[in-house]
Amino acid sequence: MKQTSVTTNAPCWTELGTSDPPAALAFYTELFGWQVDDTARPGHGDYTQVLVGGAPAAAITPRYAPQQPIAWTVCIAVADADATAARVKEFGGRVLKDPTDVSDFGRFSVAADPSGAVLIVWQARAFRGAGVFNEPGSLGWVELLTRDPAGALAFYPEVFGWSVAPSEHYPQWGLDGRDFGGMLTMDDRFPPQVPPHWLPYFAVADVDNTVGRATALGGDVLMPATGLPGGRRIAVLRDPQGAAFGVYTAGAEG
Repeated sequence: MKQTSVTTNAPCWTELGTSDPPAALAFYTELFGWQVDDTARPGHGDYTQVLVGGAPAAAITPRYAPQQPIAWTVCIAVADADATAARVKEFGGRVLKDPTDVSDFGRFSVAADPSGAVLIVWQARAFRGAGVFNEPGSLGWVELLTRDPAGALAFYPEVFGWSVAPSEHYPQWGLDGRDFGGMLTMDDRFPPQVPPHWLPYFAVADVDNTVGRATALGGDVLMPATGLPGGRRIAVLRDPQGAAFGVYTAGAEG
């Protein structure tokens, strides 16, 4: 979990589309200690940006269509949103929203990989993305859950130039020798109605404590706190509205 700043073609932001933004904001501010930034609106309507230590960290938004799932979406920084959208289509993905300007903040497109996992590509102008990574309450790792690992390994390096650290169980995505994410193959442990998706992991000071606080606030545990090699500890949770997210020990290297 080595990313410390926005890098082109790496994750730069994450935002939650939810059925009840005020309730979601109450849950996550209690869980992560987020502060609401009322001065920055890189979007429209009820787009709420949150801060960690005064730096932009994530956003919470209403769903923009009734069929939109309640979920966190990972954003990838790109140099050219239009060129990236063209590459998404060239290598078998779909463009769900054509590249669009967000005033002077930037230009974005919503895309899906060949298996259907959705992500946002962000071409920055005035707004680059997160100003903090790997500190408690901030984004630090992203994970692709897919039923088509071979397709993902063919798609993402072509579209974004990612490297792959091969592994039978958990390949890792990277750029310039810095890994920022991984890939988990969805097997029969995952109900068939759960689609392929990207899962953000937020850094926390204490994973076990965060799991306990999340459940006390009405969340669910999808994967209990688990120790991994190298001193890492992780868990996967679900907020009261149904969005899944991961947490890991801040400062643990991936």
